Amino acid sequence: MSPRVTMRDVGLLAGVSHQTVSRVLNEPHRVNEETRKRVIEAMKSLRYHRSTVARALATNRSNNLGLISTGVALHSHSKRMLAFNEAARASGYQVSMVSLIAADKNAMQSEIDLLLGQGIEGIVFIMADKAAFGIIDSLDIDVPFVVADHGGSATMHSVAIDIYLGARMATAHLADLGHQNIAHVAGPDWSIDASERVRGWAAELETRALELPEILYGDWSPTSGYRAGLKLAADRSVTAVFCANDRMALGVLHAFADSGVLVPEQVSVVGIDDIPESAHFIPPLTTIRQDIDRLGLDMLAKLLSFIEGSATADPVHNEPELIVRKSTAPHPGPHP
Repeated sequence: MSPRVTMRDVGLLAGVSHQTVSRVLNEPHRVNEETRKRVIEAMKSLRYHRSTVARALATNRSNNLGLISTGVALHSHSKRMLAFNEAARASGYQVSMVSLIAADKNAMQSEIDLLLGQGIEGIVFIMADKAAFGIIDSLDIDVPFVVADHGGSATMHSVAIDIYLGARMATAHLADLGHQNIAHVAGPDWSIDASERVRGWAAELETRALELPEILYGDWSPTSGYRAGLKLAADRSVTAVFCANDRMALGVLHAFADSGVLVPEQVSVVGIDDIPESAHFIPPLTTIRQDIDRLGLDMLAKLLSFIEGSATADPVHNEPELIVRKSTAPHPGPHP
């Protein structure tokens, strides 16, 4: 990759200072015609992108934002990225997006440096794994930034859907139906979202003085939900299952169907995400809906408020919504 051309490079080629190049871009009336022509020819020769730089110099705003994400391409994760991008575009901002499979300090710093070289005004981080948050704390970030969807950190400005609350809502819905043995199929241990769901499920059970069953861990996939569902089907004391996402809930429903367990007559099932397919599961899935579009708008608003110097450090936590469908019903009593 060729090194980025700077005003100093243009000035050297044109035989003027970089301050003169700046004046040509921002205050051309202050530069004589001969000098102005030399600078313009130098910019053309070096392929210096005048329009973007001129706007940034004139307004001190580039209207360019950065987005860095880490983790696997899950439905909710990709939707958060798209929601921020759409909200920014609708407000006249360009977004430079970077996706990393794993959270690696050197890779993240390298991408941040590249974004800073593009003149971005701020960065949104959408992180899937716990390790990323410790890395962010150690990075050299010279622009305002916000972190989307995490469990909270005193050193970071966060914008999130309160999925801890969502997990409590899902568990409370099952408990209010009379279920006492409420199993949990969790996401992977490295995931901050999975940890927040576990925390909410456990807190709601403890509040109600209900026993915490052993957690079954999956990897967000329907296949891992299916494996957990086979184990749950063999435990005749389980009458309700809270799954950490809808895709694992699909696997649980499949396992129950293969094992002859009726939903919701014998076991109720709740998921999280309200993916488009969840209304068409058999039976249609009760789930927790996250307003991702609103999250995108809130991420943008929070970042811009920091850029403009008007933000407070208070986190933004939006409430999710319980969507009740046919996969949940009152406690059925002992299995036949």
